[in-house]
Amino acid sequence: MTDRRNFLALAGLGAAGLLLPKELFARALPPVTMTIYKSPSCGCCVHWVTHVRANNFDAKVIDVADQARLDELKTTSGVPVALRSCHLALVGNYAIEGHVPADLIHRLLREAPQARGLTVPGMVVGTPGMEVEGATAQRFDVLLFQRDGTRRVYASR
Repeated sequence: MTDRRNFLALAGLGAAGLLLPKELFARALPPVTMTIYKSPSCGCCVHWVTHVRANNFDAKVIDVADQARLDELKTTSGVPVALRSCHLALVGNYAIEGHVPADLIHRLLREAPQARGLTVPGMVVGTPGMEVEGATAQRFDVLLFQRDGTRRVYASR
């Protein structure tokens, strides 16, 4: 009888998790640790940090005032020059470059593909942290990339 009750309780919790919106279900999980390297003067980076923290990431922020040092961190982290943006985040075994939406980082961690990371190259208006009042959000691709620079579209928004 106890096994049946445990099964029913766990099945109910599982079903409830399936019925919850993704955002609420993600917040019920322990936060994911992330380290972010950014310029101390970059406002859009601050907004992106707010975005990932609101989406269940425990973000440690390290301000890097020297652009050459930030570029060196990106190089050693395997981010190809052509795919760079403004800030670099390291989470799990992946490098996240630029304004990648938090839900796609969670997806990356769940799926665990063979790759170096995700990027949204450049400064695309409408990406998390790059919302500009009065401006029309641009369509953008989030790219899954390898150290050698090969890439494919991971998601389009």
